[in-house]
Amino acid sequence: MSYLNELKERVYKQNLELVKQNLVVLTWGNVSAIDRESGLVVIKPSGVDYSTMKAEDMVVVDLDGNKVEGRLNPSSDTPTHLELYKAFPEIGGVVHTHSFYATSFAQAGKDITAYGTTHADCFYGDVPCARALTKEEIENEYEKNTGKVIIETFDKLDYKAVPAVLIKNHGPFTWGKTPEKAVENAVTLEAVAKMAINTRLINPSVERVDQYLLDKHYFRKHGKNAYYGQGDNK
Repeated sequence: MSYLNELKERVYKQNLELVKQNLVVLTWGNVSAIDRESGLVVIKPSGVDYSTMKAEDMVVVDLDGNKVEGRLNPSSDTPTHLELYKAFPEIGGVVHTHSFYATSFAQAGKDITAYGTTHADCFYGDVPCARALTKEEIENEYEKNTGKVIIETFDKLDYKAVPAVLIKNHGPFTWGKTPEKAVENAVTLEAVAKMAINTRLINPSVERVDQYLLDKHYFRKHGKNAYYGQGDNK
């Protein structure tokens, strides 16, 4: 179980990173990570204050949501995280926040349009806003159905190329190969959401970035011919 203890420490640190990056208020956020070999998921406990939380407070569950280890209850968003791990086999971490700008797009029910190269460096196209959940979906297994709506949204989208989604009237989820990368994507998402709002304020008739420029910036950082950085894209 030593690897799980290491994973708990990483998940704990990345939950604190959400606070450091001003992506959460009070307890409104969570980070999880999966050990693919065992199929076990480590996630933040529900409603615990970040200032008092410890690494040993992280909760371990299996992919069916059964608690394997931990004295506290797992995040109420755990079923959403589990659906994503089951549907997206190449992710290792998931983040949910109510960050101000990304959540503003979610509440408006609007995609975050790709307006420039900052967006393209992380997201290969617009970040989609999923459809609203139905009354039945909300009243029956709400969190699990939130995950299913995300998966539905990515039926014809590449979850690796656009590692983020907005849940209508709720907020953003991001993911990545590691919990660290998932948090980095959450930071980037909030930044490009803020830029998109300001861009529209400055020029209400603005059009999305040209596809060839988006291609250039995305693929210079991602894919087999990437040349940005030192070869570690996490």
